[in-house]
Amino acid sequence: MKIGSKEHKELFCRSFFESHLEYEPERLSWPNLDNIALESLRSIPFWREALNTEQEAGVMVNAFAATISDPLLKEAIALQGMEEVRHGRLIKFLINHYDIQISSPPEPVLPSNIKTAFLDFGFGLFGIACRHINYIPEVLFDIFDTVLDEEARHIMFFINWVTYLQIQEGKSNWSRGINALVHYSRALQDKIKAFSGSNEEQQEGFTAIGASNFIDNLTPELLLSTCLQENTRRLDVFDKELLQPQLIPNLAKTALVTFRFIPRRQSNSIAQLSEP
Repeated sequence: MKIGSKEHKELFCRSFFESHLEYEPERLSWPNLDNIALESLRSIPFWREALNTEQEAGVMVNAFAATISDPLLKEAIALQGMEEVRHGRLIKFLINHYDIQISSPPEPVLPSNIKTAFLDFGFGLFGIACRHINYIPEVLFDIFDTVLDEEARHIMFFINWVTYLQIQEGKSNWSRGINALVHYSRALQDKIKAFSGSNEEQQEGFTAIGASNFIDNLTPELLLSTCLQENTRRLDVFDKELLQPQLIPNLAKTALVTFRFIPRRQSNSIAQLSEP
């Protein structure tokens, strides 16, 4: 199969359709929580931003789907939009069901350039946080594991779609690489801004209280190694002919090796200094 061909398009769209799950957030088996578990769940500081992100994503992806002329791609992107809306419903139901007190997020606003917004779109931090929050009851992980699998599907579809699109537009490998760096950079900046609690309206952000208050032993090594493990585990189930993300995993591997190398150098230096 040639990447960028009609067969490629049909494969990544068909894979996306076939892996879709039917469920309604309100009908899931939401567990009863004891007071300790309930208080821990309510103390997690990012529920407002998680809700806001998913609600914005649903509106934006659905709007972008309406601009697509190719019937197969239009159907696939519309399906992603439906799933993003459903993620927003799931988080909103959780917030209401467990009486988590948050301020109301702003109403979603369509960006001026919907295609650029879709290309910039990403939501990885929430998955990492969920995996390392010891205070979320184990039974809730079953629910959120489904959400994270859907996000992995979105990543796989996006990587293949954007490559297909750029090849159809005649862009070279070099040009596609530069575009990827630009969009990854903007997406990262958006996530940092969104979760940093850096302005008055975002005091409920991920770092407004401090991740270390509810994620034990959070280090760059732990974050990167978990990202890589999750990337492998969740994406390995897809057809091997499909493209998988390469740039960010490779950068993460390089950074992880660097982080692991620095302490060894420090330890060796200390040992050398202590020798007579």
